[in-house]
Amino acid sequence: MSQRPQLGLFDLTMIVIGLVIGMGIFRTASDAASAAITPSVFFAAWIGGGLVALCGALTYAEIGSRFPITGGYYKVFAECYHPSIAFAINCIILISNAASMSGVALIGAEYFAQAFFHEAASDTFKSFLAMGAIALFYGVNLLGLRMSSKTQNVLMMIKIGMLVLLISSLFVLPAADAPAAVTGQRFTALDYIKSFGVALIAVSFTYGGYQQTINFGDEVREPRRTIPRGIFIGIVCIIGLYLLVNFAYYRAIGFEELKTSRGIAAIVAGRMLGPTGNTIFSFLLFFAVLAYVNVLLLSNPRVMYAMSTDGILPQAFAKRNIQKDVLTTSLTAFAAIGIIVLFFAKTFDRILGFTIFLDCIGMATSAATIFILRKRTKHLDGTGIYQMKAYPIMPLIFIAAYLFVGISIWISTPELAWTAIAVFAAFLVLYFLVKGRK
Repeated sequence: MSQRPQLGLFDLTMIVIGLVIGMGIFRTASDAASAAITPSVFFAAWIGGGLVALCGALTYAEIGSRFPITGGYYKVFAECYHPSIAFAINCIILISNAASMSGVALIGAEYFAQAFFHEAASDTFKSFLAMGAIALFYGVNLLGLRMSSKTQNVLMMIKIGMLVLLISSLFVLPAADAPAAVTGQRFTALDYIKSFGVALIAVSFTYGGYQQTINFGDEVREPRRTIPRGIFIGIVCIIGLYLLVNFAYYRAIGFEELKTSRGIAAIVAGRMLGPTGNTIFSFLLFFAVLAYVNVLLLSNPRVMYAMSTDGILPQAFAKRNIQKDVLTTSLTAFAAIGIIVLFFAKTFDRILGFTIFLDCIGMATSAATIFILRKRTKHLDGTGIYQMKAYPIMPLIFIAAYLFVGISIWISTPELAWTAIAVFAAFLVLYFLVKGRK
């Protein structure tokens, strides 16, 4: 018997904002700017990414409403696809989450190295620093310690405070001098399309997280009204916040410097508060990143545990230290994946392309389940569940957008796309090998 729905409009709006706003906004603006041939393409990518996120969040909200299982993001694949596809997609989602953890740890390492080692730190050093952060919190979790809600609140306050500080630079710092225009430079329509697509890779990483709204479909009061309003308000707030932060970057250091700068948030803070402000900002950001790494190490092993109890992963992943309440095998495997990604990728740009290509597979296939679930759950229509009004336009826009991003990655960095496809194929083969052995 399901519990009485507890989430109101404000609760759901805060959940959407909390799921999306992570650490990417402090790094990915540089990647998006370096891909954008003009400032208009840069800002268009952030607006377009927000609209795609809105379409996706509403699509996942209906999926969650039609398939109301708490924590059911991975289970919806098994419901709608062949078990081999469900197994492979769920595994690459875990790989993608581990890679995201690695990327976020590397963001923190870049800020820490920039503040305390300046330009002397190499990519390899930053990579090992990020590995150390993952290993540190792996040990913390292995001891059975848990992050309290107070620590989570502190983390959120740190992030909000840093974002407010960056936005306040619009009123404190003078505008950066615009570079002289390059005469004779002409761009074709294809140039704009390619630039927009590559910029969307970094933007998609920053907007990610809203797909977890699928887990709250049966826990929202008056879902037909609350879900679309909460998601719309949340995504609009996020779009506005991201545009303000990116405009603050653009105005404070200029578009050309934004393309090449690393640790952009600390640079802006340093120009406002001096070298001491730069160092303090970098240290706080590194602390916030470590807490985020800890959250991922807490949550994803539990997904692996659930997949194991459902027979999707081997039973070894359900091994639990009863005394300390630690999922030892799942925790070790997830942390190891993150460290392996860092060892081979070393730079955030490579991790970003690999992660988002895996996400493109997972996002497009998971959103497509709405077409299957609509047919299978027609009897739920008119019973109070949430149904999006712009069906099937919204899910089609969302799927098309992620296919476009995937193709952009394939064109710009084909080796990362092929690596991601190889990982997906390997899990498919593994499924049939294990199935055959059973």
